[in-house]
Amino acid sequence: MEAGDIRLVLDLGNGTLARLESICDSFDITALLFSHLHPDHCADFSGLITTRRYFPNPPFDPFERRLPVYAPAEAPSRFAALHAPSEEDRLTTDLGDVFDFQPLCAGTFRVGDVEVTVSPMAHICEAYGFRVTHDGRSVVYTGDTARCAELDRLAADTDVLLCEASWVNQGSYPGNLHMTGKEAGQLARDARVGRLLLTHILPWTDKDAVFADASEAFAGTVTVVEQGDVFQI
Repeated sequence: MEAGDIRLVLDLGNGTLARLESICDSFDITALLFSHLHPDHCADFSGLITTRRYFPNPPFDPFERRLPVYAPAEAPSRFAALHAPSEEDRLTTDLGDVFDFQPLCAGTFRVGDVEVTVSPMAHICEAYGFRVTHDGRSVVYTGDTARCAELDRLAADTDVLLCEASWVNQGSYPGNLHMTGKEAGQLARDARVGRLLLTHILPWTDKDAVFADASEAFAGTVTVVEQGDVFQI
């Protein structure tokens, strides 16, 4: 996400680092935010660790200019365990040499002139949604969550809602885990958002059905996000 001179990365799941580096130099990232620590949202952080530590002739010294990483409290130890060279090194591996880990909690912080509001979400692990505001415009990213009061408040009157929609409305699905297309559409309608972008549609889920369910509930613009899409907010 680009806002002026600020580049924010929201989650870094499997396959995303290569896509990111096809668009910009990963050393140009201003800050990295993780909604939660499930692998489909953070797996490619391992590749970024290698880049930050070992890239030859980087544009600046990454040990002197650490990358801010806003993430759940367990992130430093979980990522260190992932990158430790052996079982014996798990407890002593420290990624704080190139990353400045900041534990997430409900509230608001700033990255340059960008305001980030954080709210806890309803998922099976510690998880957060983000509202990113710059120059009077805002986008809300749900991460993974069931619909909850915190999400309703976070999404209220946002210009763009980037919303997970894992299930179709028909049939059974686990509760308090993800949203359906219908629930995403209802959230967009109730929160009076400007535009709804649907993401996190599972590979075995019918994306056309998710789109139809969301569009039935929300009269505004609904888009199923595809890899490579670019949106102006």
